[in-house]
Amino acid sequence: MNTKQIRGLFILLLFSALFTNVLPKTNAAGSISGFVYDAANGEALIGASVYIKSLVLGGVTNNSGYFVIPGVPDGEYKLSVSYIGYKTVEKQFAVQKGVKNNVRIELEPEAYNTGEIVVSGDSIRTIEKLFIKPVSKMEFTAKQINQIPKMVEADLLRALQTVPGITAISDFSSALYVRGGTPDQNLYMIDGADVYNPEHAFGIFSTFNTNAIKKVDLSKGGFGAEYGGRLSSVMDVTNLDGNRNQFQGIANISLLSASTTLQVPVGSIGSLSGSFRRTYIDQTYAKWVDEIPSYYFYDGNLKGFFDLSENDKLSISYFTSKDALDYQYDKEAQESIGFLYDWGNTTGSINWKHIFNPQFFASFWVTASRFESNFTFEDIMDMKERNLLSDYAVKGALEYYFSNQFILKFGVEQKLLHGLYKMDWESGKVDINRNRQFTTSYISADWRPTKDLDIEIGLRHNYFNADVDYSNFDPRFSAKYRLTDKSNIKFAAGVYHQYLNRIPRLFFASIWTTADQFTKESSAKHLILSYQREIGDFVEFETEIYYKDYKNIYTYNTTFEAEVAPNAFDERGNPIYNSTSNLFNRGDGKSYGFELMLRKDVGAITGWISYSLSKTEYNFDNINQGNDFVPRHDRTSVVNVVLNSDINSIFAGKWNEEPNNSDSKWLVGINFIYTTGQPLTTPGSAYYANTLPNWNMLIPGNDNMQGYNLYPADINSFRLPPYIRMDLSITYEKNYGSWSLAPYLQIINIGNRKNTWFVTYDQKFENGVLTQEINKVNMLPMLPSIGVTIKF
Repeated sequence: MNTKQIRGLFILLLFSALFTNVLPKTNAAGSISGFVYDAANGEALIGASVYIKSLVLGGVTNNSGYFVIPGVPDGEYKLSVSYIGYKTVEKQFAVQKGVKNNVRIELEPEAYNTGEIVVSGDSIRTIEKLFIKPVSKMEFTAKQINQIPKMVEADLLRALQTVPGITAISDFSSALYVRGGTPDQNLYMIDGADVYNPEHAFGIFSTFNTNAIKKVDLSKGGFGAEYGGRLSSVMDVTNLDGNRNQFQGIANISLLSASTTLQVPVGSIGSLSGSFRRTYIDQTYAKWVDEIPSYYFYDGNLKGFFDLSENDKLSISYFTSKDALDYQYDKEAQESIGFLYDWGNTTGSINWKHIFNPQFFASFWVTASRFESNFTFEDIMDMKERNLLSDYAVKGALEYYFSNQFILKFGVEQKLLHGLYKMDWESGKVDINRNRQFTTSYISADWRPTKDLDIEIGLRHNYFNADVDYSNFDPRFSAKYRLTDKSNIKFAAGVYHQYLNRIPRLFFASIWTTADQFTKESSAKHLILSYQREIGDFVEFETEIYYKDYKNIYTYNTTFEAEVAPNAFDERGNPIYNSTSNLFNRGDGKSYGFELMLRKDVGAITGWISYSLSKTEYNFDNINQGNDFVPRHDRTSVVNVVLNSDINSIFAGKWNEEPNNSDSKWLVGINFIYTTGQPLTTPGSAYYANTLPNWNMLIPGNDNMQGYNLYPADINSFRLPPYIRMDLSITYEKNYGSWSLAPYLQIINIGNRKNTWFVTYDQKFENGVLTQEINKVNMLPMLPSIGVTIKF
């Protein structure tokens, strides 16, 4: 450890000692702790509510399904455990000092009963879970994601584009732009391992197979000290552990892809789950339609979960994906110009969860992540490109429950990063090879002085070891206050740092670089105020206002080739470039907005309605003459409507109940989106450029326009027409006892609206008169798709 790392750890330990000295004392005699599982398949239930009704004490299970209620006085108590879609369980416990109450609770899946929702205990559960949820955090299950109308098949990133504060750049991208941030400012994790390029080509699919997902936690800002390294958001994906009771499977077949997910128990000690997906565009459309290139991708994951003991759980997770594109400009020609491009992600993680004592819970990870891409274009340029980013990490996260009023969390992480970018062509070479170390540690204290007030204070230290070292402290703060039995107000603030940047490319995977002597670390400050209210017993209303301030954000310098100087020369005298000098333009920015959302997760009709009003402004050196401008992904207003309905329950009048089990049912989903048009840079003037004495292009009537150029107006000062799209999903589910069949029809852009992507310009010079025609390039037309889901 160097001096900066030691200093950072010392300050965090001092911070910890301060909290432990001022934490509230408790005379509690005991505690109740344990795990909550799905009785049908043995999966740990995340977010299950666990309460002692008589004491109004409790909470929700964490990502491991673990809960603890410390500080319980001696006596007899009834513990109530509930989860939406499951039968509530109540158990009697005798709590005594020094006696451990470690329990295993299994909940049976059951159609929801309206009467159970309005009783005291379940009302406490609903309201308390809304109160506990952090600011700007949303949770999704695989079922909720699959119910959103999809393009070919359910996709996690496209589903998240329907929530307030998240926008897409176009129909051809599933990348997330969160509250004005760019996709590289989002932290993506799968079973604890970072994923750096979570998209397949053309944006139709992301790398996350929804059938393999157990839970998705999305934080749009204001996240706690346990997360860092990104400026905008965190998406934490937990895959299925596997069915511990019996073999279970699901398969999807559509026009473009096929996938399957299988789960199987491993004796009495654990389970395995695995999934595989492949597209066959190269075997279908590419053979029939010349304009479609030969392309396919596959991805798959395997996860094992094992109960080593009552206090020890082990999970091992592996994920891999690959895209392969073979593009030929003329498929029918024997020799055609083209290129080859392939890329893929590989991640792996080992997670050991250990309970030191009922109040002390810990998770330890060893993770690895690797992204690699290879591009070959030999027909014209004899050009080859290779991009590699590897990430190896060891980390630990610990939680200590001093009492129901005080929880301490702390953790450390050590990353080894290796970045490689090589490009060879006939007249030069780029050779960038970098090794970096990233060390982080954090501590946060959650203090609940009363049942109506919850305060969390955290501090994170980042140390990034490069040719120039960076050391930063990130303070975090959040507070929640219960206004009434059904309403809360929340506030969050924090400082965030990022040490990675990307070079985005159309349709292709991004190239990642790191902070160095030419590119400083990026930073952002978040301020968020939220109001939440439970309407009745089934509808959540939430509104948030936010402000984000960016420093040292970067955009790719399109004139990089003209400004960079070679660092060396090869044996042929060709230049070699191995520096990132002038690679990016540096800038600052700000984003602010207002969001509101109505969400209903129970009943015949579920989904959400949301509205966002926002603005993002950038100011970059050497761009737009130093004036502020809005980026391409800025949207002033966004309206999202996502509704899913069970037709049988609607006709039965069960508006606020889960549908009864039946042999068949019809499901209808609607996704509607309206956004203000994208900003666009239009031409501001035109000019001629030619080499003397060639004056032909200036002679009236001459059609030679080679020297004619357009000069842009202010960047993104014009708005395209509004974007409007509605998608429809119709599914018929038929249950045959041990298996079920669900054919479906998906129609994207059912109104066939021609939403404009960008515009091009055609110039004509006839009889001394210059005319200019504008051509609109549209996004997706109406796109129907059929498929079938088989569960067994």
